[in-house]
Amino acid sequence: MSARPIVGVYTNVTTSSGSTRLPAVFTSPIRSDIVQEVHTSMNKNKRQPYAVSKFAGHQSSAESWGTGRAVSRIPRVPGGGTHRAGQGAFGNMCRGGRMFAPTKIWRKWHRRINNNQKRLAVCSALAASALPGLVMARGHRISQIPEVPLVIDNKSVESLDKTRKAVALLKAIGAYEDIERVLASQKIRAGKGKYRNRRYVQRRGPLVVYAEKGPLIKSFRNVPGIEMCNVSALNLLQLAPGGHVGRFIIWTRDAIQKLDSIFGTYRAGSAIKEGFSLQHPILTNADVNRVINSDEIQSQIRKKKPSYLARRRRNALKNHDFMQRLNPYARVVKRRELVSQQRSKSAKAALVEAKRKGIKPEAKKAAETKKPEAKKPEAKKTTAAAPKKQ
Repeated sequence: MSARPIVGVYTNVTTSSGSTRLPAVFTSPIRSDIVQEVHTSMNKNKRQPYAVSKFAGHQSSAESWGTGRAVSRIPRVPGGGTHRAGQGAFGNMCRGGRMFAPTKIWRKWHRRINNNQKRLAVCSALAASALPGLVMARGHRISQIPEVPLVIDNKSVESLDKTRKAVALLKAIGAYEDIERVLASQKIRAGKGKYRNRRYVQRRGPLVVYAEKGPLIKSFRNVPGIEMCNVSALNLLQLAPGGHVGRFIIWTRDAIQKLDSIFGTYRAGSAIKEGFSLQHPILTNADVNRVINSDEIQSQIRKKKPSYLARRRRNALKNHDFMQRLNPYARVVKRRELVSQQRSKSAKAALVEAKRKGIKPEAKKAAETKKPEAKKPEAKKTTAAAPKKQ
């Protein structure tokens, strides 16, 4: 939301010829939803009714053959001797037949729009045109202009009687960069419209709003992308093309000074639009973070209770640390189990190795378990003489 009380009036980028009060309509709330809805309805009111010919698909004297001939009851072309004879006709499923539910010119083409709703949409589009961020987001090049909204002096406009003078003024105020963007966007339409007198398309450029008719209309009308509008007849289709707010608008001094009388202020209603007054913004300060963190708000907020994280339940059969908490003896059991597994693994490896070498496991086991026999002490040699034979 714009909060500036005044806006400068420029003859070129560096020279200002005074200032004027910023109209209250530029501080109205921006309702993009209302702008989109009103723009859609207004676009429908420009359509031209169309319909197919009421005779299309019925230019034949076809009649049904009825039942009993083992064919469907669709009307069939009379005659003989050609492929066309006997073919189905009239139906939307038939070759050369009519379309399903032919379009009629008495379709509901137009939409009624609430007057205050239309005015509110115009106010929202004007307020959005005063915010550089929204104008740049819409694609306009405004880096060289001195200020948004851009107001030019009446004397600069009164002397405009040639297109080259209008181009010189746009270059002087830094708005010609947006015209170059329009020129670079010109291309051939991708569709059948190129055969229907709308061959080329281009982006929208600045909108010049004036207070009274003058030579500036003829001088600006040949500049690509430029559109003209009287301040007393502001059109939402020009202020928010495509339903998107943020159009780059160039105001004359007389035009911007008329806005307070046309749309009114927050203290007085409109002098021209009967019964209309500006919608008051819901927030006087749109910086929500600053509002929430202010001392006034924080002093009234209840203190937060300390938050506790919910205990996460774990599966003790899978989580060893959790099992240790539940059963301190679980670690001993686990260690014994691992030792037992290691022993069985070693025994199995030894068995495999024994089989590989061809040793019977029973013999090997017996050899391992057999104790060595103790050596008997030797008998002492005697020196006594042997008995003589008789």
